[in-house]
Amino acid sequence: MSGSGVVKKVAGAAAKAGKAIDWDGLAKMLVSEEARKEFANLRRTFEDVNHQLQTKFSQEPQPIDWEYYRKGIGSKVVDMYKEAYESIEIPKYVDTVTPQYKPKFDALLVEMKEAEKASLKESERIEEEIAEMKEMKKKISTMTADEYFAKHPELKQKFDDEIRNDYWGY
Repeated sequence: MSGSGVVKKVAGAAAKAGKAIDWDGLAKMLVSEEARKEFANLRRTFEDVNHQLQTKFSQEPQPIDWEYYRKGIGSKVVDMYKEAYESIEIPKYVDTVTPQYKPKFDALLVEMKEAEKASLKESERIEEEIAEMKEMKKKISTMTADEYFAKHPELKQKFDDEIRNDYWGY
């Protein structure tokens, strides 16, 4: 396969990858404004690179009109350049990086999924705590100590232990 054939394959794969990414779905997961800015920057960069792959690198180079140059320069010099041009061998790309980093990437992907689950659980816990605090804020002016201790029995136990042990905080 020629060098330009490889480039076309890479450009085609990049185009497919770009279509497979759920950018809107990923954007919905972001919570901070800074993360949204970084995500927009990443998306713009990806689209720029993808556009370059689709345009600049996917085109076949124009064939050289050797006869045109023979007329203007002379056949001896043009033949020398033509021979040098045709002797150039463009090496095929051998991917040595992907096999090296693919397992690390896969491990990070698993770790990220676990962190996402933990984060969602923590978000739920915090949301419940916020709702509880809002409810308490509404009732705080009329709440009795017994009502408060009914919701927080561990504090009642702590205070009872301190009184029983004759510890008054000084």
